Amino acid sequence: MKRAVVLKLGGELLESPDRLAAIAKVIKLAARRRPLIVVHGGGREIDASLAQVGIPKRQVDGLRVTDPETLEIVVSVLAGSINTRFVAAINAAGGRAVGLTGADAGVAPVKKAAPHKATSGDTVDLGMVGTPVPNAPTPELLALLCKAGYVPVIACVSASREGQLFNVNADTLAGSLASRIKAKRLVIAGSTAGVLDKRGQTIPRLNKTHITKLVTSGTANAGMVAKLTACQAALAGASSVEIIDGRDARRIAQAVALQETTATSRVVK
Repeated sequence: MKRAVVLKLGGELLESPDRLAAIAKVIKLAARRRPLIVVHGGGREIDASLAQVGIPKRQVDGLRVTDPETLEIVVSVLAGSINTRFVAAINAAGGRAVGLTGADAGVAPVKKAAPHKATSGDTVDLGMVGTPVPNAPTPELLALLCKAGYVPVIACVSASREGQLFNVNADTLAGSLASRIKAKRLVIAGSTAGVLDKRGQTIPRLNKTHITKLVTSGTANAGMVAKLTACQAALAGASSVEIIDGRDARRIAQAVALQETTATSRVVK
């Protein structure tokens, strides 16, 4: 079987019905050529749900500080409404999608994240936030699903060995998963034109030195810090990593088909 591509989609790309339908069609077609595993976030919908019940949002370097009340909202939105809606759209387009979370059959085992050393210099307890367990075995469930022609669609919540649920940053989960399965490519699709420099121009190629400079200088915004860290982790096993502008579904189609695309930042070792 061909090596899989892992596609991580920012939740903002899944909010519009028209864009959701276009992405669903891309996923259906891409999965016919090569195994495809999809990971999705949903930050803006989580923020809206938190606001409705009066729970304040708190983030550090793009990571959501998660208390028990926030965790309930996160699980409900990600594993419930967004994942189900996304799976339904792919299947309506003629695909064969299966909705999962990281808690399913060892897909993405996690443990409580250690206190986070923020770029500001502060140390912050992120609460009910999980971080991937090191050296976790290859997820057999995903291999079985891909071999049978299904597209796993993974919401970024998971559980510890003891069964405690955790919120997991979607980029972190996707990067860890891409490394574990030795993916052909990790594609991180969001609503910016790759990684931008101080002038707002796309940086076409990044290595560890470039990333460190972007983070320490403050050029990389909070959400991008998490993405860049996840990309570096992915390269422990994945062959290539690209951060793309996913607002045009055609770019996603090109990236998952291993073609060159515009508005792309490639992360290298």
